[in-house]
Amino acid sequence: MKRTRRFAALIAATATVALLATACSAANPGSDDSSAGSTAATWPSPTASLKGVTLTYWTATQTATMADKVIAAFEQQTGAKINKVIIPDVYETNAPTKLATGAKPDLATWQPTGSELALLKPTTGLQSLDGAPWLAQQSPAVQNLGTVDGTHYSAFVNVPSTLGIFYNKQVFKDAGITATPKNFTEFLADANKIKAKGVAPIFGAAGDQWPTQWWPQVLLAEASKSGLWDKVNQNQDTFTGPTILGAIKTYKTMLDDGLFNKDDATSTYNESGPALLSGKAGMVLQLTSFTSLLQSSASASEINDKIGWFPISKDGNVATSVPGGDNALVAFRTGDAQKESAARQFLEFWLQTDYPTYVKEANAVSLEPSVQTPATVPQVAVAASDALGDAAGSMQQNAVANPDLYVNLANMVNGKASPEQVAKTTQSQFAQIAKALGTPGF
Repeated sequence: MKRTRRFAALIAATATVALLATACSAANPGSDDSSAGSTAATWPSPTASLKGVTLTYWTATQTATMADKVIAAFEQQTGAKINKVIIPDVYETNAPTKLATGAKPDLATWQPTGSELALLKPTTGLQSLDGAPWLAQQSPAVQNLGTVDGTHYSAFVNVPSTLGIFYNKQVFKDAGITATPKNFTEFLADANKIKAKGVAPIFGAAGDQWPTQWWPQVLLAEASKSGLWDKVNQNQDTFTGPTILGAIKTYKTMLDDGLFNKDDATSTYNESGPALLSGKAGMVLQLTSFTSLLQSSASASEINDKIGWFPISKDGNVATSVPGGDNALVAFRTGDAQKESAARQFLEFWLQTDYPTYVKEANAVSLEPSVQTPATVPQVAVAASDALGDAAGSMQQNAVANPDLYVNLANMVNGKASPEQVAKTTQSQFAQIAKALGTPGF
């Protein structure tokens, strides 16, 4: 879920794709954006022969090997060929820019959120996956994600990440904390207990910038459930309004109160796993995928012994959902009926025929209740995934645009911006992207 793109590049890609979509509509006056993706698709047998068919598959550097074994099995059983193309970073900017030149894959990994799907102009650019055979087999918490205006455009292959607190059990014990906090007020009280023991309560990684955005977002969980992002999308609320600005101010107060590691401004994400495992810090706020970082230096049994997890929000224990680029695939509308059908067949093969094998080999939490999660998956990953059912939508998931909030917050960590300046800059960026996308009200 690393976010390294820059605002100017995003605006350029957004505007270019928007202009291309407008030109395509003008050249095809019979097309209707509102219904272009609504035609019911047929779903071929997952292992039907595709000899002579070649599909193009785009993916990011971070997901470059994710589908390799699935692709090999699919090719062997169907006779198809899949041409994997790794789009260089930053994927979310470079892929739309490449699309705007006229290049188009049959399949691509993609972050299944409203703001990211908007860059692909889904009603005209993507195949509808409504009625896909695997949808009913997946957990209810996933079935309603990856949609735009009620239409499914994303095929989830991994459980979406949720935001929550990974904590060191021994640090909690040493600080006299016997139960996890039930709201943010209790969370701050526990953080101060850990600080009193001479341990950094929270390990921040502002040196990488992107982790900073999670603090305001968990503080907005209840507001998100009450329609905050819908109001922001309609320009009826803003980042400078009391709700979002208030969350940014709370984060600033935490920084001022010394609740983070002293080298927060220069520390990196990769340092946060070892810091938590060693007890150098008591807590880390991160996505479910943080488990993979822990596993790079500790066994599942060691993680289970040392590390716990709980969701946190302003008023309770509501997790925040942040689907990532490694969670899902999209299938493009290319105009080639045979290839579009073959792309759907590949998704069906992955999520039905090959899914039990994929889950086992990926050592991942299963999306499908009928497929067992491997016992080797750390319990914190299972707990974080279980919290998805009641999770609130993040900015990435529910907002129409994804501005550089993390960059602006990192500036605040480094003393280069006040909360008010962060909010103002972020709102300006949001409005520019929303306008480039043709969002009503901007």
